[in-house]
Amino acid sequence: MTLHKPENLPTHIQHFIDGKWTDSVSGKQFDVLEPVENSVYATAAAGQKEDVDLAVAAARRAFTDGPWPTLVPRQRSRVLHRIADLVEASDARLAELETFDTGLPITQALGQAQRAAENFRFFADLVVAQADDVYKVPGKQMNYVNRSPIGVAGLITPWNTPFMLESWKLAPALATGNTVVLKPAEFTPLSASLWAEIFREAGVPDGVFNLVNGIGEEAGDALVKHPDVPLISFTGESSTGSLIFGNAAPYLKGLSMELGGKSPAIVFADADFDAAIDATLFGVFSLNGERCTAGSRILVEQSIYDRFVEAYAARAEKIVVGPPHDPRTEVGALVHPEHYAKVLSYVELGRQEGRLVAGGDKPEGLEHGNYLRPTVFADVPSSARIFQEEIFGPVVAITPFTDDEEALSLANSVKYGLAAYIWTGDLRRAHNFASRVEAGMVWLNSNNVRDLRTPFGGVKASGLGHEGGYRSIDFYTNQQAVHITLGESHSVRFGTGV
Repeated sequence: MTLHKPENLPTHIQHFIDGKWTDSVSGKQFDVLEPVENSVYATAAAGQKEDVDLAVAAARRAFTDGPWPTLVPRQRSRVLHRIADLVEASDARLAELETFDTGLPITQALGQAQRAAENFRFFADLVVAQADDVYKVPGKQMNYVNRSPIGVAGLITPWNTPFMLESWKLAPALATGNTVVLKPAEFTPLSASLWAEIFREAGVPDGVFNLVNGIGEEAGDALVKHPDVPLISFTGESSTGSLIFGNAAPYLKGLSMELGGKSPAIVFADADFDAAIDATLFGVFSLNGERCTAGSRILVEQSIYDRFVEAYAARAEKIVVGPPHDPRTEVGALVHPEHYAKVLSYVELGRQEGRLVAGGDKPEGLEHGNYLRPTVFADVPSSARIFQEEIFGPVVAITPFTDDEEALSLANSVKYGLAAYIWTGDLRRAHNFASRVEAGMVWLNSNNVRDLRTPFGGVKASGLGHEGGYRSIDFYTNQQAVHITLGESHSVRFGTGV
């Protein structure tokens, strides 16, 4: 099958520092692959410490000497709305490039581009409408809160839906008046490079946005350890999050980390069966299964277990796996051969740990590229690695349970705690179960529908801190409490000798 290449595809991707495109000081580069043929389509500048130093210096100058941090919220809001307009106007092009670079199905990539625009609109409105705390003690005291941007924010983003997830960090960081250095994932640097021209056209001053490509152990490590970067927002693997936590500790940096997940979808016998099937299929196989909140462990009540497994496997077999640019495709190509090999290793492990009921191999006619049919394992014990470990691909484990307590025990039996999905017709059970499941986010009789006003984050190994809504504003701003005495000041009088 012929590789679909977008027009005007760059062959070399540079850093963007202080309003200028530039290569690494060292001249180092790395190859960038597309996932359909695993061919090299571009080289990218490989950022080192000296490149991060230049980017941080530019961001610091823009923060201390430039107008961006001192603009009133309405002025920054107008710029963010222009960014959203530009993203919306080019959503088809953005989606085409994202699909080419990541292997995501084009219809899903388009939705992610549109969500990126919404992220900017949301924070553009929030910083204008935001109200801070004011407390009065009548006739005695008034207390209020001042907010100010913190400085240079280091943003480290993953390779799954990269453009949208970059917007999730860029929008609140810029809305609150900070300047930024973005380090995108090395697997997918293409869409990150689009931000530079979008921001320039929208009126973002030079130095406010800086981009350094590179390997996490090099560019990412230098950004985390830089003394002039007080904030790090990271989305990625839990193991990498642990390293960042340790490396940032000597500098007492502010950290927000959204890490891995192995989220359960719990289906009770009284659930809407068809709705649960639809949601749990979409919940793990959308975005090629490469999503942190994927419901990749499905726990099903014993009385409907056989019926559920049969129906689920039959539907999984019908999911359309194909070229990412084809609008009929529901599962595309996994992002990179290195990641693809990891996912395949779990498939082989699953053959020993569970009962394969769907998928497990390449689709017919797609012998080349990082393709895998949606793979379903049933009868998976909680001790199995495919039950415990994050696979981050189109692979799901189904496990039976007999009662609520066993379901809860199974749900909480992994080190992760990002999301949980509960399907039941019993409202009391739904709320009680939600309060006891170890997850930062819970959806009841619902798929993963995000409301940007609510906190996004996990517990246990799934994260540190929350972003979204006012939690993002809190993370990206200093908060100063101011206290004013309205009457006479009464203090215990030291030193009077009385």
